[in-house]
Amino acid sequence: MKIGIIDYGGGNLRSVANALRSLGHEPLIIASPDQAGDATHLILPGQGAFGDCMERLENRGLAGFLKDWVHADRPYFGICVGYQILFEASEEAPGAQGLAILRGVVRRFAAEPGLKIPHMGWNSALSQKPASPVWHHLGSMPFFYYVHSYFPAPLDSDVIVATTTYGTQSFAAAVEQGNLFACQFHPEKSQETGLKLIRNFIAA
Repeated sequence: MKIGIIDYGGGNLRSVANALRSLGHEPLIIASPDQAGDATHLILPGQGAFGDCMERLENRGLAGFLKDWVHADRPYFGICVGYQILFEASEEAPGAQGLAILRGVVRRFAAEPGLKIPHMGWNSALSQKPASPVWHHLGSMPFFYYVHSYFPAPLDSDVIVATTTYGTQSFAAAVEQGNLFACQFHPEKSQETGLKLIRNFIAA
């Protein structure tokens, strides 16, 4: 198998690439569809804003490529913004269209007394689908590292694999649909638990 990392010009490629190397995989960096070659799995690392990410993907011809890849049920792992763009739209970028692979929009945390935004640091993710192959051997409430102010709100609750609570607000921390898996946290920054999640995705 060959793991491709989507380079849209704004993602956190280095940390994800290092995580893959620690698992014994030399990643293929993909900045345009013709560089996908023999990739069997795709990871889109997230860092940056929803609208900017979508614009860069469109400019590089990667938006349509990603939609075709996921609709063919080929393995895709979206991290942070790579998760958010799977939805139809975001409050972060009014008017910008997402890939619309999953139904729903990306919301901003509501203000609460004493609640710091962005949500930054370690938090637990409560399993909603213990049978998920990507969640295998992670337990019912593993901890992951988060850095975000926005989170997807799926219309279809059946895709939700795990939820996280910040303040009084609970949100979908991870989703799964066929061979698509995506999460709001950063597994590449979540030490051994994050590596186990990535390993499970590759093996699923």
